[in-house]
Amino acid sequence: MARSALRIFYLFLAMGLTFIAIFLWGYAQFVRPGPLAKQVTAIIPPGSGLDAISRTLEQAQIIADPLVFSIGARLSRAATDLKAGEYLFPSAISPRQIIELLKSGKTVVRRLTIVEGLTNAQVVNQLRATDGLTGDIGILPREGGLLPQTYYFSYGDSRRAIIKRMRDAMQKSLSDLWAKRAKGLPLKTLEEALVLASIVEKETGVAGERPRVAQVFLNRLEKGMRLQSDPTVVYAVTGGTGPLKRSLSATDLKIASPYNTYVSGGLPPQAICNPGLASIIATLNPVKTDALYFVADGAGGHAFARTLSEHNRNVAAWRKLRKLRRDQARKTPVIP
Repeated sequence: MARSALRIFYLFLAMGLTFIAIFLWGYAQFVRPGPLAKQVTAIIPPGSGLDAISRTLEQAQIIADPLVFSIGARLSRAATDLKAGEYLFPSAISPRQIIELLKSGKTVVRRLTIVEGLTNAQVVNQLRATDGLTGDIGILPREGGLLPQTYYFSYGDSRRAIIKRMRDAMQKSLSDLWAKRAKGLPLKTLEEALVLASIVEKETGVAGERPRVAQVFLNRLEKGMRLQSDPTVVYAVTGGTGPLKRSLSATDLKIASPYNTYVSGGLPPQAICNPGLASIIATLNPVKTDALYFVADGAGGHAFARTLSEHNRNVAAWRKLRKLRRDQARKTPVIP
């Protein structure tokens, strides 16, 4: 009887020691550095259970043993706390560290930069081509209602959410800047300010010129003169689908459209692009000048004029310079 009890004792002792050995081995595997040689990003799809997550990590060679990872997640009561998304896994990350990372939800932050001067159609094309965004676009605001800047997002975020953020950012920025506008501007509404800012945006890429260009257009509006802005004609021709990819023709300048400011007075019915903050600020706080005209100066900026005769001289100088450059280009030998 005593011998039987002793055998049972030794059996349980052996089982206990075996269990402890297995536990210690498993724990060592759980906390030791993993097999990942260098950092890598991996996506945990939405709705993934623990087994699916384990397979994803194994396939990406982030973990060596899915069983160790799964048991570790269950024993640490984290099996249902692991969040989907795109994660950056450092090299040699351990299963325990992986669980903490997936519990934190600290996914990879992506960035989307919308440059100034794009139309709504161009913004939509960029959103559709951006990897990591999902879903359709939804309802767009009027042209000009999306604020160009850099937006940060996570894998799986919706395009509708980005559009909403862009729309909200423009509404808030425009409202804040409108409250700080200069006195006496011939602009009655935020929408009119946005429309003029979009024209300023397309007329010059020189930051220092924007306030002066804005004042020229404001001067013309006050005098009842047509704006005669080439970018508005481009919008009339293309409908905002993208760049014209050719020079404007004399026929273009006569096209019957409320966007053609050579034939239509006042402002166009809506913006011709999404202007940046700098153009909005310049429009609402222009530099005082009595200039009514401007034309390219050949150096990347513009020559401004108060009178038509002065403007015509500037135009003639620009055409002469442009012709000289074309002649030089034709004479330049092409090196095969």
